Amino acid sequence: MRKAFWQLHIAIALAGFTGILGRLISLDEFWLVFWRIGISGLVIWAWRLISRRRESISVRDRLLVGMNGGITALHWIAFFGSIKYANVSVALVCFSTVGFFTAILEPLSYRQLPKPIELMLGIMAIIGISLIFHFDPVYKKGILLGLASALLGAWFTIQNRRFMQRMKAPTLLTWQLTGGGLLMLLLI
Repeated sequence: MRKAFWQLHIAIALAGFTGILGRLISLDEFWLVFWRIGISGLVIWAWRLISRRRESISVRDRLLVGMNGGITALHWIAFFGSIKYANVSVALVCFSTVGFFTAILEPLSYRQLPKPIELMLGIMAIIGISLIFHFDPVYKKGILLGLASALLGAWFTIQNRRFMQRMKAPTLLTWQLTGGGLLMLLLI
């Protein structure tokens, strides 16, 4: 329990810190994600080549994981766009709707019924965001990008759960970064 408590706090701190860095870095959201994925991808490929730790996965899985990496890249573009068009607080509040989108998408993905408590908590987050919309429409574009980021974040997380049943995390991350990098190159 204590370990989970610390992991949760570290995750929250990292999410907030990522937002602050995204605000402080002067690059626009596309180039920020481009360099982030590029540097991360090169580092993980170099590590895999040096350590000679390679897990063989099918071409189909490479393509599926790569496409999920593209969704991840779009998620990050929307997240940093939300920060740039609104602010870190708005982006993180919108990111809190990942639970709502997961509560809807995961049951659809696994052919189950949604859990009412998860839907209710997600709806409460949406109500909070609508209050921000109502009182300050200046953040409209940032909020829409934040919600898009949360939707994409929920989707790639659900897909990662499936992939993690078949492959190890370093392999998954390598092919996701490769797919995200390729998408970024295509978007240029």
